[in-house]
Amino acid sequence: MAEKDKPNFKVVADNRRARFDYEIGETFEAGLALTGTEVKSLRTGKATIAESYAHVDRKGEAWLVNANIPEYLSGNRFNHEPKRLRKLLLKQRELAKLSQGVEREGMTIVPLKLYFNERGRAKLQIALGRGKKLHDKREVEKKRDWGREKSRLLRDRG
Repeated sequence: MAEKDKPNFKVVADNRRARFDYEIGETFEAGLALTGTEVKSLRTGKATIAESYAHVDRKGEAWLVNANIPEYLSGNRFNHEPKRLRKLLLKQRELAKLSQGVEREGMTIVPLKLYFNERGRAKLQIALGRGKKLHDKREVEKKRDWGREKSRLLRDRG
């Protein structure tokens, strides 16, 4: 049997809470316009995107808001602000889909994963998400707990 191919990218930050809080729809891969010290800081793997979101402004540009990329320790005076706005690089058609989903359907642009691809470029996986209600979250939790319990019972029996 052939070995599974390992993914050719290094995950820097993962927003695991997003899949619990939102029903994830269509996903997109966006580039990030970063400065040199931001890239070096990302390579250390200490960035967080848990509280962040994205929006499309009136000019048709997408921005990542509230993502924390800490200052690079050896960056001296050329360092960056940790929570500055960062431009997302997307195609016009993708930007149109995102802005349409936000305006007409009341969805949110949620960042899911920040990673370096096989070419060494920083990429952000974003998705259109609709917020879940409290009872939906409880239902997901019940299903997950029952799945764990069922696997335990089957493992113990057989």
